[in-house]
Amino acid sequence: MKNSLIILGFFALGLVLGLTRFLPEVIMESDFSLYALYLLMFLVGIGIGADRSSWRVIKETNIKIILVPLCVIIGSLVGVGAISIFTPEIQLKEALAVGAGFGYYSLSSIFITQISGETLGVIALLSNILREIITLLAVPIFVKYFGKLAGIASGGATAMDTTLPIISKYTGKEWAIIAIFSGIVLTILVPFLVPFILEVF
Repeated sequence: MKNSLIILGFFALGLVLGLTRFLPEVIMESDFSLYALYLLMFLVGIGIGADRSSWRVIKETNIKIILVPLCVIIGSLVGVGAISIFTPEIQLKEALAVGAGFGYYSLSSIFITQISGETLGVIALLSNILREIITLLAVPIFVKYFGKLAGIASGGATAMDTTLPIISKYTGKEWAIIAIFSGIVLTILVPFLVPFILEVF
């Protein structure tokens, strides 16, 4: 939760600095988010490629494990699709793109900002930050009333890193393998699925 609050704090600071135009004009008028995206994609690639244990888990675990991220994808998209009925100012494909972030707020919000503008990018950022915070706070409740996979599903892409400790604590260490696999699959899909939904769907 500390990391989420830090990210939220930096976002709030940037918002205040942008509103007050306190920063130099070269920063205010230049779009550095694309370069941040390139750097982020590079670091994501390093992180996934260097985690040998994660790749080993994928090879050793039964093929049925693929149903976990698949159900997270379907559930997330169906959920945001249903919610979009109550938000007519947001198109269905925009709502689906926000949901396709699967909690990966830093990456998905940059893609959405680049393609659809800052307003939807902010919505994606806040929506996916809330998904992570809710997971960190509510996993015990989800596991108790909906089963052990509920915590993993709630975490989405973050089930492989930031929410993994809390998921592992309340579901058991044996479920951490499933959480890591699901998180990796969703993390890999975000940079492909979000642009696809916005540009092709």
